[in-house]
Amino acid sequence: MAKDKNSFQREERDLIDVFNELQELQHNPKARQAYQRKVHKSKFSFHSKLDSNKTFKKSYDLKLSHIIVGCSALIIGMAIFFPKTSAFTESYAKEENLQEVSEYELNRHRLNMQSIISENSGMDRVKEQVTEERDVDFETTYQNNSTLPKGEEVILQEGTLGKDNVTVVKTYENGNFVEEVILSKNRLVEPISKIIDVGTSEFLAKHKVHIGDIMYFVNTANLKAAADDNSNDVAEVKESLDVKLLELPSEEWCKVSFDGIEGYIKTSNLTSSYTTPNIVEKNRIQRILIKVNIDMELNKASGLTLNDYKKVFTNLSNDTNNIFEDNYAVFYNMEKKYNINGIFLASMAIHESAWGTSQIAKDKHNLFGYGAYDESPYESSLGFDSYEEGIETVAKSLVKYYLNPSGTKIYDGETAAAWYYNGPTLQGVNTRYASDKEWYTKVYSYMEMLYNRLR
Repeated sequence: MAKDKNSFQREERDLIDVFNELQELQHNPKARQAYQRKVHKSKFSFHSKLDSNKTFKKSYDLKLSHIIVGCSALIIGMAIFFPKTSAFTESYAKEENLQEVSEYELNRHRLNMQSIISENSGMDRVKEQVTEERDVDFETTYQNNSTLPKGEEVILQEGTLGKDNVTVVKTYENGNFVEEVILSKNRLVEPISKIIDVGTSEFLAKHKVHIGDIMYFVNTANLKAAADDNSNDVAEVKESLDVKLLELPSEEWCKVSFDGIEGYIKTSNLTSSYTTPNIVEKNRIQRILIKVNIDMELNKASGLTLNDYKKVFTNLSNDTNNIFEDNYAVFYNMEKKYNINGIFLASMAIHESAWGTSQIAKDKHNLFGYGAYDESPYESSLGFDSYEEGIETVAKSLVKYYLNPSGTKIYDGETAAAWYYNGPTLQGVNTRYASDKEWYTKVYSYMEMLYNRLR
């Protein structure tokens, strides 16, 4: 007949007492020696198997190891039948070590009780309560920006971690962290979100530019006062000229600045150095050409390079003797050395010598008729050993007497005498240099022709 629950609980308590006594014997040498003397004196023994009447035969002396075997078997049995109420509920004995106890037999393989106790007691489960500060992650927010190239990201605001004061219960097994339970959480510092702008402009992405960059006009067009075809014109901008991109109110219109003048232009009329690589060189030339006018100051360099001069003076149809083509570098050097516009100097020579075909030019290497008087031009004109000498002599004379105000520092430590100075323009030179009142317009026509060869 099966035992009731109370009976098992009583046996369980008795077993615990025995188990505690065994632990005392294991760890207390004096107690163990006293117990062994007691056992030896009592001469107890029992047979290893149960007979049919559940009685034990006294065939072997009772030893401490036999008691340990019996107690261990009973402990394991109690753990199987009453796992929730047993004092060994949290035991971690492996299932394969459990054996159904139906009968006792000779202990051919004795159990090591110390090993069993050590194995189970080694599964140490510890809990602790701690309060600590922990970082709080910030959020990242993405927002569209029509003034950035499509797909480009710009960090508008860096994110900052927050702080929480957290009280938790942490669980460890054998020194290893298993889990934690948060009891309370208090916010100390709020996190600051990271904000990222994401570009949406296909126009900026196509030309690889940003607001504030330089762009160039594809065709000559007028800046508008507003982003509207019907608004008033603000300024005309020539083809290839550069403007600064200020705003992008839409993909169709943008606001730009041209030499300090602000206005609106359609985005279709703009390009970039990425889209049109040669536009930068075209812009350089255009910047030179827009300064060309009949009233331009001649006591300044033209801004042309030596290659520009070569381009301008090569293959001139009227230069039949190649005088100007052969001396393009001379005109360039005069500009650099004496700060005089070399194109003006060459245009003046072309006009005075009829492209180097005059008798004075041929015989005296004098392309300017320099020194000639109206009564006897050939006889009174000066002669030079080379065209270069004649060109340099006239350049120095113009700089010293015609193009600069008195006292202006010029060359070789000298200052301008300004005897014939009436302004640094063609008309100012014409006042005292030539009797022909239209001399300056004729010279300017050659200047325009030469400059336009840069295009």
